[in-house]
Amino acid sequence: MPALNIVPFVSVDNMMRLVHAVGIEAMLVRLAGAVAEDFSRWDAFHKTPRIAAHSPEGVIELMPTSDGHTYGFKYVNGHPKNAAGGRQTVTAFGVLADVGNGYPVLITEMTLLTALRTAATSALAAKSLARPGSRTMALIGNGAQAEFQALAFRALLGIDALRLHDIDPAATRKCLRNLAGLGFDLTVCASTEEAVRGADIVTTVTADKRNAVILGGNLVGEGVHVNAVGGDCPGKTELAPEVLARAALFVEYEPQTRIEGEIQQLAPDHPVTELWRVLTGEAPGRRDARQVTVFDSVGFAIEDFSALRTVRDLLAEHPYYENLDLLADPDDPRDLFGMLQRARPPRLVA
Repeated sequence: MPALNIVPFVSVDNMMRLVHAVGIEAMLVRLAGAVAEDFSRWDAFHKTPRIAAHSPEGVIELMPTSDGHTYGFKYVNGHPKNAAGGRQTVTAFGVLADVGNGYPVLITEMTLLTALRTAATSALAAKSLARPGSRTMALIGNGAQAEFQALAFRALLGIDALRLHDIDPAATRKCLRNLAGLGFDLTVCASTEEAVRGADIVTTVTADKRNAVILGGNLVGEGVHVNAVGGDCPGKTELAPEVLARAALFVEYEPQTRIEGEIQQLAPDHPVTELWRVLTGEAPGRRDARQVTVFDSVGFAIEDFSALRTVRDLLAEHPYYENLDLLADPDDPRDLFGMLQRARPPRLVA
């Protein structure tokens, strides 16, 4: 048996090694598959809205779930002002544990992993909600999540043309630089209006912690799929209510999205469809080519569970981790104090 005090830990450096060993787009496809598998056994999971501590500066959240055999949670923050000070807007780490004994079996960074699983879930939803043959996506908000969304939509849907816009030109230049040479047809747009022109899919992924109208009702034409990612806490939205009113709305976990998503702007009984029902065939996705669809994505704990178990499984093939001495393991489980005493350094002799 492995030492009971040791837990595998995946650092940022090792996560980057792991992703490159698998391949970025292959990793996105694998994560999307894991999310689809776990959503297909929706009833097996304990589900609760994330536990959030809000402040004027941002939010810190815990996102727990369990399928009865394995428990997982993610710690994640959202502080939009961080970028001005050279810090990430969103950081995260996660834990996977054995329900049978309560011992953690994995600790990992999840800042990169969250970006990957968010993009993978977006593209997974779009496979059912976007028009078949969609090739062009408007990407409104060109910050830390943008490139991951672009690569996920290419890997899962074949998107090859991107129309980029951000109110910060430096963000768009960064995004353009990172995506150059990767096979996309890239267009920099001076406005949201210009970016959505001719787009099959519109992805909004902005960071401002306020109610905003990133996408007005007059900008969404027939047949467009809107992937709304940025609105993910109370008082933070991106879409005009008019967009929501004329669209079929799809969410991850309705009780959480009612609090945090775009649909916080609507009546509590406004109809929405949970994505797991579409993936299992219990409910239709897109009904026809003219329908407007919106995936109101806020991120849900089961997606993080899927990402954590994917990393755990990949470590068997790609052992990019460190052994973390995390758990007390006395010879006698009842003698924790004795273990401490035996570790006491010898007294110095004069």
